[in-house]
Amino acid sequence: MRKTFALIAGMASLVLISTSGWAADSAAALELAKKSGCLACHSVEKKVVGPAWKDVSEKYKGNAEMKAKLVAKVKAGGKGVWGEVPMPPYSPRVADADIETLVTFVLSIADQK
Repeated sequence: MRKTFALIAGMASLVLISTSGWAADSAAALELAKKSGCLACHSVEKKVVGPAWKDVSEKYKGNAEMKAKLVAKVKAGGKGVWGEVPMPPYSPRVADADIETLVTFVLSIADQK
């Protein structure tokens, strides 16, 4: 119930902050994140187990090198940047193209505020 509420609140806030097609893209990305298991540890606005995606987006805003680095991190897993709890590897369980879509979405959040 709590995760469902967080998902609905996150999607609603994304729709409210957008006047472009970004809201539709964000809804699709959030659905992909849900299907891929990302929302068990992350949310857009608040730290859960892992960092809030808005914090990741703000930290790396304008850093063109971070997309490839974050894609690699999601694929292989890791720890230490945002705390001691490790992120498990998501490749090959999640398709590489889906991981890239999710990272692109996360990095776009700061640009929409």
